[in-house]
Amino acid sequence: MSSEFGNRLHVSIFGQSHGKAIGVVADGLPAGERVDLEELARFLARRRPGQNALSTSRQETDVPEFLSGLQDGMTCGAPLCAVIQNRDQHSSDYAALANTPRPGHADYTAWVKWAGHADMRGGGHFSGRLTAPLCIVGGIAKQILARRGIYVGAHLFSVEGETDVSFPLLPAPALFKEIAAKPFPVLDDARGQRMQGAIMAAAQEGDSVGGVVECAAVGLPAGLGEPMFDGMESRLAAVLFGIPAVKGVEFGAGFEASALRGSVNNDPFCIHDGRVETTRNRSGGILGGITNGMPLSVRAAFKPTPSISKPQQTVDLNRMEETELVISGRHDPCVAHRAVPVVEAAVATVLLDILLEQN
Repeated sequence: MSSEFGNRLHVSIFGQSHGKAIGVVADGLPAGERVDLEELARFLARRRPGQNALSTSRQETDVPEFLSGLQDGMTCGAPLCAVIQNRDQHSSDYAALANTPRPGHADYTAWVKWAGHADMRGGGHFSGRLTAPLCIVGGIAKQILARRGIYVGAHLFSVEGETDVSFPLLPAPALFKEIAAKPFPVLDDARGQRMQGAIMAAAQEGDSVGGVVECAAVGLPAGLGEPMFDGMESRLAAVLFGIPAVKGVEFGAGFEASALRGSVNNDPFCIHDGRVETTRNRSGGILGGITNGMPLSVRAAFKPTPSISKPQQTVDLNRMEETELVISGRHDPCVAHRAVPVVEAAVATVLLDILLEQN
């Protein structure tokens, strides 16, 4: 099924945006791992909607209910199943959209694939709402990785031409915690203010903007991953592209590397404190699909939110003729800032899967 991933840690996401509940089943978590539910709640709160004018006004508590897999706060070896109840749906906002697909959404492709039977209220199974259960397993994965000296953190790197500073060559776990505690997840708060201004300006015009999230993982040993089609980049990209609105993924220097000469792009090796390192990290910590011991660095590009209040051209699928569409309801003017913990969750879950697999 397309809503599943993982080899040793098998993850399955279920539910629809306006259904009764959404949830996750994670099979393969190591037994005997304590789950700090308060820490997990703080992690989930970072992507929760309705917290300020920069996001949708939909009010959801996003408190998970664990049906299996936890006993006295510890993983017990059984598949972990957690659900989040949907409590604030405005399904009537989507009644007029049943036969007029929204540009930029999956409405039309879902209509074709499932012959008009897909539940597309609020985006259905394609909605960013489905990132909440991903964050449940990702938040748990982050806790397990941290006990093994591996830390994952991210920040909003850019919005509509406004750019944050990049992570340093060797980001410290304390820096990840500092960003996570901020109401707007950037390294440079002044640059973050300009990003927020760009988001609010688009919202006031009935429009939306995209953005880029930069994620890093530190403490990874060298040698994780495989060459070619099962490489570290391949495994991570497959899950990152499963996050709604992600349209691009790059590692290290990414597309910028194509404009560089080898003498500039190559990362020189050196010895530091008795271990092999590189003096820069344009490879993003991965060579040949295998980690080289430097921080893993990846960026995910999010498209502008497709639901905007400006008039857009679409078609009436009943009459098979062109028509104009104006979308009402509650929508994020930008999803990228709320997606920062989602990218962390995706990266942490894949890394834990690979770590368990190779151990």
